[in-house]
Amino acid sequence: MLIERIEHKWIDVFAETLRRCDIRPGDVVAIVAETQSRPVNVELAQLAAEALGARPFRLVVPSARVSAPVPVRSTGASDALGQLAPVVAALKAATLVVDCTVEGLLHAPELPEILGGGARVLMVSNEHPEILERCATDPALEPKVRAAIKRLRSAAEMHVTSAAGTDLRIGLRDARVGGVWGWCAKPGQVAHWPGGLALAFPAAHSVNGQLVLAPGDINLTFKQYLRDRIALTVEDDYVVAIDGEGVDVDLMRDYFAAWGDREAYAVSHVGFGLNPRARWDALACYDKRDCNGTEQRAFAGNFLYSTGANEVAGRHTLGHFDLPLRKCTVALDGDVVVREGQLQGEFAS
Repeated sequence: MLIERIEHKWIDVFAETLRRCDIRPGDVVAIVAETQSRPVNVELAQLAAEALGARPFRLVVPSARVSAPVPVRSTGASDALGQLAPVVAALKAATLVVDCTVEGLLHAPELPEILGGGARVLMVSNEHPEILERCATDPALEPKVRAAIKRLRSAAEMHVTSAAGTDLRIGLRDARVGGVWGWCAKPGQVAHWPGGLALAFPAAHSVNGQLVLAPGDINLTFKQYLRDRIALTVEDDYVVAIDGEGVDVDLMRDYFAAWGDREAYAVSHVGFGLNPRARWDALACYDKRDCNGTEQRAFAGNFLYSTGANEVAGRHTLGHFDLPLRKCTVALDGDVVVREGQLQGEFAS
């Protein structure tokens, strides 16, 4: 297990990220955390803000009592704020909110109000600082992610195939499209670090086909590589069959079923990774407590399929899987942007 302590190099890395967020002397930076947050990242965020001449303050709330039937991991849907009005009021009045909650505020119910107040939110993923250092923000990512967002917005359909057997069609009309390059420089923006991902939340009745998870693909809820082949049949947005044999298959079936909620089987979002600094294989090098899997969502050329909540489709659930797949081909209206796990055209440079 890596040591968690203050390192000058990590203060520099945090400071560079805050610079990209356009933090200037005198700006108010709110660092929001909970009692189970990673203390070193909270400290680094404050020291970096102070190094830039900003005026940081901390808000630390108790981690919420466990209410789910199974462990909840890596969802981006923190319940730590608990709709506490004074906390939300303080956050939305800040220039920047550095989100150090365990699960992150990306899908938290309080986020729209915080952003609506003019704050911008940087989710510092619950990773060991070494991961954040390796995936330091890269200015070359922003134009690449913006271009991918534009392609997704203009496309009517995403078609995903693979030699393993994936053949999935995703309607993109009326989808909500977004992307993250690792920092946020304008009021009302939200980003997570590490970044490098373009994605879409499809509207209802948009996804059909087969998604085949092959050995080496990743189940980020469990923070582990798959050893078994899992074939998911998706009909009208919902996983209706989970075929295969082995422990990985049993784990997925049981975790899905534990929620007792049909919406847990539905599609949340789909997308593809664009970050050449993010690595598929890095998960093998860290203890589970040292990583949150945000890097694996963003590695270049992955196809990311996620199940669970999707506000665009009117579905709400705490059940969630993030599944980055390798070696897929992703086409937008027939134009291939990822071929067998390799970015193509303008995204490959």
